[in-house]
This record gives sequence, structure tokens and C-alpha cells, in this order.
Amino acid sequence: MPITFEILEKDIAGRLGRLKAGKRSVRTPALLPVVNPHLQPVTAGEMQAMGAEGLITNAYIFSRSEDFRERALSLGLHRVLGFDGLIMTDSGSFQLSVYGEVEITNMETLWFQQSIGSDIFVPLDIPTPPDADRAQAEKELGLTMARLREAKELLGPDAPLAGPVQGGRFQDLREQAGREVGELGFSFCPIGAVVPLMEAYRYGELVEVVTASKKGIPASSCVHLFGAGHPAMFALAVAMGCDIFDSAAYALYARERRYLTPSGSAKLDELQELPCPCRICRTHSAEELRTSADCERLLALHNLQVSLAEISRIRQAIQDGVLWELVDERCRSHPQLLKGYRALLNHAGSLEASDRVSKRRFFYRGSESCARTEVIRYHALIERILLPPRVLVSMDGRELPGFDLALPFRPPFGPYPPELGETFPIGQSEIPDWDEAMVSAGCRGIRRLIESHPGCRVAISCPDEWIGVVRKEVPGAEVIF
Repeated sequence: MPITFEILEKDIAGRLGRLKAGKRSVRTPALLPVVNPHLQPVTAGEMQAMGAEGLITNAYIFSRSEDFRERALSLGLHRVLGFDGLIMTDSGSFQLSVYGEVEITNMETLWFQQSIGSDIFVPLDIPTPPDADRAQAEKELGLTMARLREAKELLGPDAPLAGPVQGGRFQDLREQAGREVGELGFSFCPIGAVVPLMEAYRYGELVEVVTASKKGIPASSCVHLFGAGHPAMFALAVAMGCDIFDSAAYALYARERRYLTPSGSAKLDELQELPCPCRICRTHSAEELRTSADCERLLALHNLQVSLAEISRIRQAIQDGVLWELVDERCRSHPQLLKGYRALLNHAGSLEASDRVSKRRFFYRGSESCARTEVIRYHALIERILLPPRVLVSMDGRELPGFDLALPFRPPFGPYPPELGETFPIGQSEIPDWDEAMVSAGCRGIRRLIESHPGCRVAISCPDEWIGVVRKEVPGAEVIF
């Protein structure tokens, strides 16, 4: 049966949705914990009890395992793992990226994934590393696309296939790949070979790769960010339009005695307290966890619970229309995440088209808030305001004679008709004392008003402290002070 994806709610480019593959489904955004049958501190059953609706495992490992190959073929993957939720299998591309070769062909891995009852299976794509040159990226993208076409031709259009999007760091190749994957009929599109960017904290480059891929991928497709495992970056990735994540980080970090939090990680050996409400942290002190013979397993349980809780937090943020606030909060936990946040804001113009019109609130959190989609949309709507011949934009609250209409001023949006004072975003915006960034953004709204109403006389009533900003942002305007 084909993979289907239903979008239920949106915020920025993030979506609440439901991904269905055969008779199984998951709510999105979703985290698929990685299961290695040979090295598994948390069982698949425990994952399901913790709220995981799906998981991912490596078909190549199963196909090469003396312990699990025949069992998976005879019993099926769900019975072997003890998990009745959605199971996705990777083809062996991860091993290909690490070791440079695998002892399996594209159709062999697809046949094996189908035979063990995988709900979503992946062709053997070529993961081009971010620092590869263009010639390598083009060559490997061509091979990946040939394998995707082969998979569609031999397994049929309704096979539950993922269509990985490759292209290295080259944005035009990523966009081209996304478009071609969509044209082939893939409705589930993983963005691949981005783990090196995340491991090196190159979040600004990650944003460019994902946004380029999203330009080509059909808007109706479910997007999987391969290898995204740290909860601190989930909100940023969802805001870009990613729906599915897979993570072995919960186990890998536990092996290194690292303790995950929603905003980063810490070395367990340096902690005096366990600042988390999960069962592990409330029944163990930091010292007890450090010295436990079961430390790795307990830490893995904690790390996975933190990761799954962050996904729930993101889903609620989308429902409430406050995803920008969560992204802002998470991305201030690390300078490179903040760089990624700012890179995402550079694409706010295109993100505005997918963002929701009305939200619960707009919290001003600094200059980054001035570039948000809500501000861009409001400035565009200013052109539609009907004005009489003589208009005063009152930044200081004064109403002066000689004008037909006084428009209040609300930074970072700008002037607004009093009738819109209770509507979003004006009425739901919370701002501190004015600063230069927000006043400058609001003045750009005044400039937009003047430029779009050339037949009107627009004057600005301005407090003395903001005259310089007004003259800079609205040159030539009539200023009353």
C-alpha cells in the first residue's frame, strides 16, 4: 500500500500531520528511535511504552546477522523486535557513508526490506558528504536517482518506498533532487547526508540544504531529516518543514555518559543534580546514576524520554501557534544554533506563504523577532489599508488637528487602523520597552504605507528619542516632534 501524509495544522513551515504506511501510522512531527538488534540498551517494547509510535532499524545489519537474518525473514521484523508500531528500515546507506562500500545491491536490499515486513523501506542511495566537490555530488546524485527509478519500476507505484534527496551542499542540486523525487511519485522524502553538518554544528549550512531541498519537494510530501537526533535542534528543523527524525543519539550519548536536556547535553560525571522530571531522574541522585551498574541503560532511558518529550512539546507549540517562540528559546542555547536560526529568518519571506494567518501570541524576544513571518505579512497587508487624504502616524500617542485619521504605531509592525487593535498580530503582541531594532522595523511599515499610498499626505508624530531612526528608515517623511 502507498505511503500517505495528511496535514492537519501548520505553523511557520512546521506541520501537525499523520503519516500512514499500510495499516500503521504515526503522528508528526515524530521521532523514530534507532534500534540496533545487537546493541540495544532500550527495547522496542519499552520505546512503545514511552510513547514512540514508530522506530527505524537497519536492514543491512539484519541481512548480515547470523542471529537475526533468518528470524526476521521467517517471523517478520515486528515480531522479532516486539513492536507493533510503524517500522522503517534503512538500506545500508549509513554503512556506505562510513565504510565506503556495502556487500548488497539496490534491489537486494529492497527485496530484503520487503521480505521482513518493513512498513517503509529505502533504496540504496549514495550519501554525498557535505564537503564533496560538485563533480562528485552530481555523479552520486545521478546514481541515487537511477536507483530510485529502478525501485519504482520494479516494485510498483504503490510500494511504501522512501525517496531520499541528495546533492551534497549544492543548493541547486538539492532543489533539483527534491523536484525529481516528487515527479517520481515519492510522498515520503528523507533529506540525506546531513549528519556531518550536525555533528560539526554547521547549522547555518544545514538550514540552506534543507530549505533548498524543500523548494523542490512537493508541499504534500512528508519530509524526514535523516540522522537528526539532538532535541535542541528539533524545533529549528520542524520550523524548516521537517516532519520525521531518527535518532541513535539517546544510546550513543549514554555510552559516552552524556546527559541530554532539551537545550544541550552535559557530562554525567560533572552533574550534582538531575534537572529532569522523568522517572529515572526522580528515583536516582546524580551520584547513584553515576555509580549504577546499569548506568548506560538508565541514561539511555532518560535521554530517549527527553527526546520524545521535546517532540510532544513541538507538536503542542504548532497547535498553539507559538513555534517561533520555541525555536527562539532553543536556538539561544548555543551560538551555532543561533546562527541556524538567523539563517532560517533569511528565508522568512518564503516561509510566510505557509505560515498560519492568526496565532495565540507574538512575543518580542529581540532583533530576530523583527524578521519573523508575522512582521513580513503585516507589512505586505499595509498596502491594503484604505486611507483618507491626510493621515497622521502617531508614534507618541498624540492626535493633532489638520488630519483626517490618526493611526497608532505598534513596533515592530508599524502603523495600524484602530479597528485592528484587537486582532492578530497587533492585539496579541507582547513587547518590552521599545528598542532600536523594533522601532526600525515599525518604521519600515510606515515607509511601506507611504510608498503604497502616493496620493495621501502622511505625517509622523514622533518622540524626540526616535527622530534619528525615523529619518533613517523613512527618508524625506514629514516628521512632527
